[in-house]
This record gives sequence, structure tokens and C-alpha cells, in this order.
Amino acid sequence: MDRLLLLLLLFLLPGLIGSVLIDKPADQPAADRYDYCVLGAGPAGLQAGHFLARARRNYVILERNSGPGSFFNIYPRHRKLISINKIYTGRRNREFNLRHDWNSLLSDRPDLLFQRISRDLYPHADAYPRYLRLFAEELGLAVRYGVDVGRVSATQTPAGRRYLLTDQNRQEYSCRVLLVATGLWDPQKVWFPGSELTEGYESISVDPEDYRDQAVLILGKGNSAFETAQSILGRASRVHLYSPSPVRLAWQTHYVGDLRAVNNELLDTYQLKSLDGLVEGGLEDIAIVRRHDDHGADHLSPPKVRNGSGVAAAHLPAYHYDNFSLRQPYDRVITCLGFTFNFTIFDGSARPTNSDVARGRLPGTTAWYEGRGTPGLFVLGTAAHSRDYRSSAGGFIHGFRYTVRAVHHVLEHRYHGNPWPSTTLSITQLHSWILKRVNEASGPYQISQCEYLEEFPVQALAQLPSLSGHQVPRGGLLVLVMQYGLNRSDSLGPGRSESEWTQAWKSNFLHPVLYYYDTLPTEQDMRRRPAGWPLPRPMAVHHMIEDFLTEWDGPVSHSQPLRRFLEHCLHTDLRAFYAETCFILSLTHQRPPPFCQRGYLAGQGLVGDGQAWPPAADDDDPPSEPDSDSSESGPSFPSYLSPAGASVSLGSKLEL
Repeated sequence: MDRLLLLLLLFLLPGLIGSVLIDKPADQPAADRYDYCVLGAGPAGLQAGHFLARARRNYVILERNSGPGSFFNIYPRHRKLISINKIYTGRRNREFNLRHDWNSLLSDRPDLLFQRISRDLYPHADAYPRYLRLFAEELGLAVRYGVDVGRVSATQTPAGRRYLLTDQNRQEYSCRVLLVATGLWDPQKVWFPGSELTEGYESISVDPEDYRDQAVLILGKGNSAFETAQSILGRASRVHLYSPSPVRLAWQTHYVGDLRAVNNELLDTYQLKSLDGLVEGGLEDIAIVRRHDDHGADHLSPPKVRNGSGVAAAHLPAYHYDNFSLRQPYDRVITCLGFTFNFTIFDGSARPTNSDVARGRLPGTTAWYEGRGTPGLFVLGTAAHSRDYRSSAGGFIHGFRYTVRAVHHVLEHRYHGNPWPSTTLSITQLHSWILKRVNEASGPYQISQCEYLEEFPVQALAQLPSLSGHQVPRGGLLVLVMQYGLNRSDSLGPGRSESEWTQAWKSNFLHPVLYYYDTLPTEQDMRRRPAGWPLPRPMAVHHMIEDFLTEWDGPVSHSQPLRRFLEHCLHTDLRAFYAETCFILSLTHQRPPPFCQRGYLAGQGLVGDGQAWPPAADDDDPPSEPDSDSSESGPSFPSYLSPAGASVSLGSKLEL
């Protein structure tokens, strides 16, 4: 019998408390009592609604505005989305195409995609609320519009903890599980003397003519700041961007939330010395003063650093008395500092804690997106980005559509006893299955005896049995993640990529990495993982060499090194053979390779279908001598297996 193996194929991704949910009978209506309340009808809220509706759960989606996706009716202010809508990929595989469709939500309807609304690569923002309305209406989701929840509290009842939501009409909605999908709406504010003289990104004019021949200072260097700057470059006399940190470019950091090329035209005018520029300096320490010139016009003085009770500029970078970067006055100062989660609607009994990242402007959650200290309250969508802040796409639609599905699987197991969906595979299917998922999968995936589990959050790996309902068998655990390399120093330089598979561990661009563990990592292991690593140090690791076309199916560069690594971990032969070869091996060996055991000897070879099976790339090295059951052998390799070689790094020598 083959040793059992649990495989987890993950993309992102990173003591449960709960009571059993009792579904309400259909003949017992309860207009304001639900098992699940979803707060917000944006993309995350509607995505959660779809999974709840498909599972026939008792739920409601509450939305304060008159339609879904109201955030996109306002933002981005200059109306161009930066989420890629690449329709033409040369493929008809739906999973593969979702890799390049950053706007569509998941459903069982292959036609319910964003491309029905827009075919632009960077669509107009008005298109997205139209898509969300289409999604909600065609799936018949239970959405209540015009419900502005102003207070959320929690109470303990004999049946367990419940959340109470109160709207503007004092109507109450009671639920056992609260899914918060409100996004980030509140503009981030920084106070300093004169901050009342600034204009906010949320309220500025979007007509470039209003900035004609004006000097503009923008506080911030994110996409909203550069989007604003780009819209007025042709009208403003000069545009300066000011923030504590240098600009971070998405093509350098591989983080989609950093500055995108679609918004970075100011970098040209800065580097080519055309009056625009970037300056670093603290925000909390500056002061802005209104002054009148000789003609009676109002101007805002350059920012000056506060020094005790007075104001001085001497602490700003590159300050000199007559050579200070921001020494000329500005006509406008605009704040573009991003958004923060609205904590004010939650009272003390239901308020999630602030996260440890993003300056605390996001709610803190567990690795399975449950609020810290708020059992039964889960945070979805952009607001849940604290789990993978600046390391993955969990704060964006093409990332959180999968984390929402992961949360749904957690809820189904915890409250309804349904284990995480899985697919049982033969051990001989393992190699081809991994290659298939690596080349097609659009989200985070996990593979086990093999069972295949989808989208288990990597940061919750230590809680796999309790969250998924699947135990890790004695054969161990194999985790597959898609990750970038750690060398981000020169993303456009001549040595920016690798092509030799023996150097795969040096890959800089997104590529598959497999981690093998003989036992499930513990919480302590997860906390002590090396800096920058998604997982603890494994027993063995395998990098699949990065590929310019993102097609990891090369026989020499991808397939064979992967097979050798799997054989190293499983201590078994995963090669495929012609039926004739299986016939010879069956006569000359006590136990032929697993491929022959499950194929030829099961009546599927020459007798079964009369056709030869495709050979492996290196079938010229068949077993040379009898061998015992390889799946139950000790740590030594079966005699007919060659060492895994350069495709394997032991845990003690792991390099990412």
C-alpha cells in the first residue's frame, strides 16, 4: 500500500471557538434574524453572498447605498481602474484566463464575467458597479439596499453569541455570523499646523482646467497621488509629491498596490527636469501657512518642520537657506494618503482590534480572517489585507475572491460539518496533476493519497485539521506556493531572470515553489519562520525555474526536475512506461513501479485497450533489479531511482 501523502497547493496566500448553526426551516420566516449577515454589497460582499446562496444558507446582504459597488461610483477620482482586464490570452481555459482577469467574481456561470461590460485593458470605473449589479441580479442574491448600519454590537444568548446590526431607521438585524465586507472608505488623515488648508483626494476638482498655471503640492506617493498628478501635468505649472518614503514601483516590488506604470508619467517629467518632482520628509512634523503676495493673491507657504513650539525648515531633507527644495509657495496642497477602515460603527463588544501592519488602519484578523477577539465576525475583501499586506494580492479583487471562498469553506466545516472540498488522486497522477494546476490555476490551491484541497490559506497551515476537517497522514505534507524571488534590486537589468533549471532557486519572477514537511508545522514553527519566507524551513524544497511565458511544462526544465523531487520525498518511482516495458518489469521484479501496478496489472495495458501509454522523458533507465515496496521503504531510495540532484535542497541548506 502506498504511503499516504497530503498535498497543499497554495497561492497566497498567508482553538477555534464556535457553536453549531441550526438552519431555519423554510416555513419559519424571520425577517430580521439570520444565520449570516454580510455587511456591504461590494465585490467581496457579493462574492460571499454567492457562496452562501449556493450552499442554501439563511443570509442577507446589507448595503447602505442604492446599488452595489458604490465605492466605484466615486473612486478612483479620475475614473480609470488599474485592475487588468486582459481578455485575449490565446487560451480557452477558463481557469487560466482568470489569472489575467482581475475584475470578475467567481461563480458557476462561465459567462458571468466582467468582459460582458467592458473589453478595455484598464476599464472605466463606471463599468464596475454595472458588472456587480449584473452579478447580483443574475444570481438572485439576497441584497437589501438603503440599509445604513450605524451600530454593530454583540450579545450572548443561550443559543450562543449573536451580532446585532442597527440601521438608520433603528431596524435591527440579528445574526450568528457577521461577514464584514465594507472595504476602506474613510480617507486617511494626518494632523499638522495648517492641515485644514489642504484639500482631500475625495473632494478635489477633477477638471484639469481648474489647475491651470498653478503650483500644486501633493502629500502622498501612492497610486491616488500619482493619478491626481498625472491628470494635471499638462495644466499645472509644477507638481511636487511629498511623503516620508521614496516611491515604490510595482514592477520592482511585485506588489500590485505599489505605483503602477499606468499612473507614473510624472516620473518622466521629474527625471527629465521639467519642473515636477518627488521629495521625502515627515508628514506629522510639517506646518503650512497661508500668505498673501504683493498682488493680493493667496498662496500656501512651503511645508516647514516644527521645532518645539516654533517653526523651522532646517530639519527637512536637503535644506539650505537659499537652496531648499520646497522654498517656493504653492497654490494648492492636496492630501492623497489612502483610506482606513471604519471602526466607529462597532461598539466595544464587537470591535475588531487594529492590525499590526499598515499603521493600524486595517482590522486585525486571524489567519482564517476571523476578527481577533470577535468570534463569529469575519473580515472580507480589502479590509482583510492585513494578513498579506504588501506581500500578495489579498487586498484586491483578483486576490480576495479566493480568500472569500476560503472563508466560506471554513464556515461550512465549522458550522455545518462539511469538510474542505477535496479530490482523491492516485499517487501516479501526482506529477501530472501538479503540472496541470501550476499551468492553469488562477487562485491559491492545495493538493492529498493523494487528496487535492483548494485555496487553503497558507498562514493558517498549522490549523489545517481543525479548519478543513482533513488530517495530515503519516506520509507528510507537500505545499505548493507561487512566489517571487527575494532579489528585487534590478527588475529590468540584464540578469533579471534565470533560464537554467539547476539555478531555479535564484528565480526572480513569479514561479512555483514546493515545500515538503514530514509533519505538520506548528504555530511556533510558523512564528519562527525566516524573514521573508511564506512558510517555515521545510525538510526539502523545490523551485520550478521561472518561465517567460509562465508555462511550466518543459520536459527538461520543469517536468523531470519536479518528478525527481517528488520521488525524493515519496521514496517511490513516478515514471510512466510503455505497456511493453510494464510487461517486462512485471516478469522480472517482485514489485513493478506504481505506474505499472495501477495500469498494466489492472488490465489497462495491452489487454485493456490495445494501445501503448506515452513514455516518460527518461524511460531509458528502467529498474535494473528487484526491489521491495518502495512506498513503505525507509529513508533510502529504491535501487532503481537516481538521486534527486540539484532539484532538491534539504531544509538545512534551504535558500529562497
